[in-house]
Amino acid sequence: MANRGPAYGLSREVQSKIDKKYDPELEERLVQWIIAQCGSGVGQPEPDKTGFQKWLKDGCVLCELINSLYGANKPIKTIKNSTMAFKQMEQISLFLKYAEAYGVIKTDMFQTVDLFESKDLAAVQRTLMALGSLAVTKNDGNYRGDPNWFHRKAQENRRDFSEEQLSGGKSVIGLQMGTNKGASQAGMTGYGRPRSNFTHQGLGFGRYVWI
Repeated sequence: MANRGPAYGLSREVQSKIDKKYDPELEERLVQWIIAQCGSGVGQPEPDKTGFQKWLKDGCVLCELINSLYGANKPIKTIKNSTMAFKQMEQISLFLKYAEAYGVIKTDMFQTVDLFESKDLAAVQRTLMALGSLAVTKNDGNYRGDPNWFHRKAQENRRDFSEEQLSGGKSVIGLQMGTNKGASQAGMTGYGRPRSNFTHQGLGFGRYVWI
């Protein structure tokens, strides 16, 4: 159809912008970590984006990686080298499932096609970075490699209060809300009623004036 040309051109432009987000230096760090984490048995990719994608595409390396982070309780029992596309995508999906269970948030997760079809390898890097950061932060003995490769995630500063403390806090009025010290109803009248007091003015003859 005549309109396919512009659509293809737009898709190519979008893909080009996505590809520019891919970080070759980050690739090197992630490869170092995965080999340190899983052992030399996972091999090593060619040093470029295409090599990185081919290394991870069948899901085997990713499954080995997530299993290593779970320690003795490996969630993926069977990892198979397969040339069948559905099996490779299934293993990628298993990695994503257990990465999320490990603690990676959905917004940091790539989609299967991002890796399998090389749609967004920067998203794959983002997921692996988030996973590495979690592993370092957990500090449960399952992380291998240089801990400085990843930033530790911020920890929740949880504080628990007793019922007595919570009840006591309800009676405290913050200063930003004002104060009720010294307050009284002296000199106040009901809404809509005139003030009915007289005052004596020094006008002579004992006169009183309404004010």
